[in-house]
Amino acid sequence: MTSIEIQAEAKRKMEKTLEIMKEEFKSIRTGRATPGLVDNIKVSCYGSLTPIKQLASIVAPEPQLIIISPYDPSILKDIEKAVLQSELGLTTNSDGKVIRIPIPPLSGDRREKIVTQIKEITEDAKISIRNIRREANKQIDKEEKDSLLTEDEAKKAKEQIQKFTHDNEAVLNELLKQKSEEILKI
Repeated sequence: MTSIEIQAEAKRKMEKTLEIMKEEFKSIRTGRATPGLVDNIKVSCYGSLTPIKQLASIVAPEPQLIIISPYDPSILKDIEKAVLQSELGLTTNSDGKVIRIPIPPLSGDRREKIVTQIKEITEDAKISIRNIRREANKQIDKEEKDSLLTEDEAKKAKEQIQKFTHDNEAVLNELLKQKSEEILKI
């Protein structure tokens, strides 16, 4: 593996870690209605578990309301059941065609707990990025030991991987800051 391939692989994995964290942040209840809150709730229908976003249209027409319109009205009860059983603690109102989910405001204490939760998610993402860096550096050391990379190439590759790590951690910190402000401000 060349140093460029090692760097590209590390960068790709770090970017994937960022995307995963962004998805996790979407599913965290902030007191404001967003379709991302219920997007990935799995519904047991048609003999398998399927995310709601594949079974219904999800909109948030108001800051405190989510509306789910199933493509197939016969699965409305299944979707409603999945939302009620999710860890979000939401209640539903159904008129037989759509499901309305009112989003109650969060208490100050609950907001603090959510901020703590997103800090833990961010720290896990940072650990993942550092592990990617460590694996890439191991690969570079191996390539250098096997005389496939020169000492200078290895040093430059490690510096570049460290730069990727630093840049991604900065993005993680910024995402954490934005999400924290969003939660505490509402």
